Amino acid sequence: MTNLLRHGLLLAAMIGTPVFAEPAQTNHRSIVRTSDLDLATASGQRLLDRRLAEAVIEACGTASKVDLAGSNAVRRCRAETRGRLSSHRQRLIASAAGPTPIVTAAR
Repeated sequence: MTNLLRHGLLLAAMIGTPVFAEPAQTNHRSIVRTSDLDLATASGQRLLDRRLAEAVIEACGTASKVDLAGSNAVRRCRAETRGRLSSHRQRLIASAAGPTPIVTAAR
């Protein structure tokens, strides 16, 4: 009976701790090359979006599905990184459209 109780406690201890949990692995940095893209076209912008999405995944890393805290951290990192990249993306596309005209006003 004590042997059965001991195995039951060991099993309960193993179930209580996630055995397969891994900490979120993060690189925090990824380089997106844009010199070969024509960002003035829709296809160039789609390629940029794909590269940015891949860079976000690379920079924020992944977490095991059983590691809830790690998965939440990765999800939060990806959302914040996408938000920061949005303005950079807009500037890249705007600069590809050509020089911005200078508007002056006089009285």
